[in-house]
Amino acid sequence: MSDFSKQRSAIKFCLRNEISAAETFRMLQKAFGESTMSQKNVYKWYKDFSEGRERVDDLERPGRPSTSTNQQHVKKIKELVLENRRLSIRDLVEMVGISIGSVQTILKDHLGLRKVKSRLVPKTLNFLETALILREFFAKNSTHIVPQPPYSPDLAPCDFWLFPKLKRPLRGHRFESIEEIKRESLRALKAIPINDFLACFEEWKKRWHKCIVSEGEYFEGDEIDLEE
Repeated sequence: MSDFSKQRSAIKFCLRNEISAAETFRMLQKAFGESTMSQKNVYKWYKDFSEGRERVDDLERPGRPSTSTNQQHVKKIKELVLENRRLSIRDLVEMVGISIGSVQTILKDHLGLRKVKSRLVPKTLNFLETALILREFFAKNSTHIVPQPPYSPDLAPCDFWLFPKLKRPLRGHRFESIEEIKRESLRALKAIPINDFLACFEEWKKRWHKCIVSEGEYFEGDEIDLEE
């Protein structure tokens, strides 16, 4: 019997012995510690048992696929997460009645979600995924695309200088939260001397002059005469 099944049995026992829902939750916390189900779900099961429910486990129904990652579970978890992104994996396990591993698989592989602090958020799309989504959207809506020059990281100060410089002091560190990342990134940014920024802009001017002189056909390392 799983811990959650044991806790449900304990809730049922407390109800039969006329112990209140609040006291039941306190007793579960004392017995199961950090593994205790949430107060909301303790109260839910207490109410279900008071209304006549007998089962403490979500049993498989006839004709139902045995896999714990079937589309019904995927759909149910998606609905729950969209309704409340602060649900923990433990909450989802209790509410859907499948294992922790199955919930994690559905969140990561089927819904593309990841946990950041106390919120479930969509994973960051890479450049190709974003481009494909935009292309499909524009095609579907018959949107005219205005031609533009390709993006050139070597002409963007943030790409050729600032981001690499910021990453250097942060490399190798493990951060526990988004707030910590922001704080350390800001600290690294403030530590950069003003003269380094001035040198960056001078280098930027040289790069765009190379691009103009060569009519966009230059690459880094070209020995182009900027006086032309």
